[in-house]
Amino acid sequence: MLGGMPRESSRPPLVLLPNELVWLEGLRKSHTASRRDVQRAQVLWLYHTGQSIAAIMRIVHLTRKSVAKWISRALRVGVTAGLQDAPHGSPPKLTEEAKAWVVHLACSKPKDLGYAAELWTRQALAQHVRREARAAGHPSLAQASKATVHRILAAQPLQPHKVTYYLQRRDPAFESKMREVLLVYQEVALQNQSGAQGISPMNVFTISVDEKPGVQAISNTAPDLPPVPGKHPTVARDHEYKRLGTCSILAALDLHTGHVTGRVERRHRSREFIALLRDLDDYYPQDRYLAAGPRQSFGAPVQRNSGLLGHPA
Repeated sequence: MLGGMPRESSRPPLVLLPNELVWLEGLRKSHTASRRDVQRAQVLWLYHTGQSIAAIMRIVHLTRKSVAKWISRALRVGVTAGLQDAPHGSPPKLTEEAKAWVVHLACSKPKDLGYAAELWTRQALAQHVRREARAAGHPSLAQASKATVHRILAAQPLQPHKVTYYLQRRDPAFESKMREVLLVYQEVALQNQSGAQGISPMNVFTISVDEKPGVQAISNTAPDLPPVPGKHPTVARDHEYKRLGTCSILAALDLHTGHVTGRVERRHRSREFIALLRDLDDYYPQDRYLAAGPRQSFGAPVQRNSGLLGHPA
């Protein structure tokens, strides 16, 4: 080799696909990406255009070691993966047995393990896992975070902090009653569809009735304070309140029109329900039929002529 002549690089050129070139060009000119990613993209783009490592060092203000590192990684694993940092430290050693232990805990009740809570929260479960991991033979979970527990449960998936209600079939005639309920709503759907198509529906109104007793009535002890720009972004409300007793809400929903007939009562007796039925009598024409739809008990629906004098089954 003659003195003073630059040595030819032994590294192969960086060949980019058209989409990789567009992506790299956009990243090196980005004003929102991190400075680190912009620098690395600039290194790879300059190398792709044929610049030497010495020239790249002067342009991006990095050491030869750093420039050579990112070029070598891109040549080895590709441009996209080459821009990423290699993972540091050793990977977590969570065994399948350790994960199964966490899942087993999540499927148990906290009170069975001496806690007062009815359900697990992720934080409470993570604390229990950390406290009992070594004794249970799973030292890899001795410092498990809430996020670690969440990932283990999400893989199943499990949500022990949530409750989904189900209906226990205590009634031996449940199937037949349920069939009648579903037929009522199927007929309603057909009637509504016929009405939408201009076909005159049957002279029957289907009403779904429900009650909610024991609703607590409260009122504020002081007026709400409005938001103040630059100081208080929300409405301020006094934490104290007055108890005004309880009330019962009775409502009847017309499944054809969506009209709601409702009453709010101080007490919850049969006479309050009969008053709701009389309101329905007053609202609907006397020459039509009212089909009192079933409530949540899945009772069989009944039809009454204009006078609704009985409680729906």
